Amino acid sequence: MSMGPRVDRGTLYPNLLPVDFERIEPEHALIDLVHWWWLSVWDFPDGTTLRQHVLAYPTCNLAVETELVGFAGPATRASHRDLEGHGWVVGARLRPAAVPAFTGDPRTCRDQYLTLDAPDLHRAVTTLVDADGLRAAVGVVGEWLVDRAGEPDEEALAANHMADVCEQEPGITTVTDLAEACGVSVRTLHRLAARYVGLTPYAMIRRRRLQDAAHRLRDASRPSVASVAAEHGFSDQAHFTHEFRKALGHSPSDYLQRLRS
Repeated sequence: MSMGPRVDRGTLYPNLLPVDFERIEPEHALIDLVHWWWLSVWDFPDGTTLRQHVLAYPTCNLAVETELVGFAGPATRASHRDLEGHGWVVGARLRPAAVPAFTGDPRTCRDQYLTLDAPDLHRAVTTLVDADGLRAAVGVVGEWLVDRAGEPDEEALAANHMADVCEQEPGITTVTDLAEACGVSVRTLHRLAARYVGLTPYAMIRRRRLQDAAHRLRDASRPSVASVAAEHGFSDQAHFTHEFRKALGHSPSDYLQRLRS
């Protein structure tokens, strides 16, 4: 299975992923529009439900699935989806430059999953999936996305750079840090984030820190909540617990208990 970078950063319970789940890198023509493709298929007996818990990246997603074509706006908190029966998804974690092709203001799409009117795309993808599997459909979705989004301009590429720096530089803990690393003003950061992400720059930074902290809690053999808080730039354990509970709905200690159970 060919997986993308940091594959389980946003997945809160990786052991509960569907058996057939894959992330693959985009082709060169799509690197300014897609972070990675994510492909999933499931087939459960009647009465079986698998709940997936995710603390999503600060981004939007395009998904062609069994019944529809969907656009997921940026998430402000952890979420879940219940999988039942048989289904599949050919999804793209979109880069900021692709977002204006779907909405002029992604802030209005926060925590929403919108159905897109794209019957020809859905029909073409379904035919390929049925005949040759999920990977065969990636190229069709990519061509459709390129036609819809067009060539990113300088501002869109600056938004991509902002998101990349925020995600890849763990030393960035404030909006001022991010602005300096990107070589732009704080005001410019806020403008780019509003148009291309739908979350504030601070929310983007906080999401990455919480994702990294949750990953550390999962990965360490005997994790200490206090040490994880300090390691990821929170002022103290109480601050970390407050932010963690606000985003995930429960404390770091409760999360550890859930992982063990």
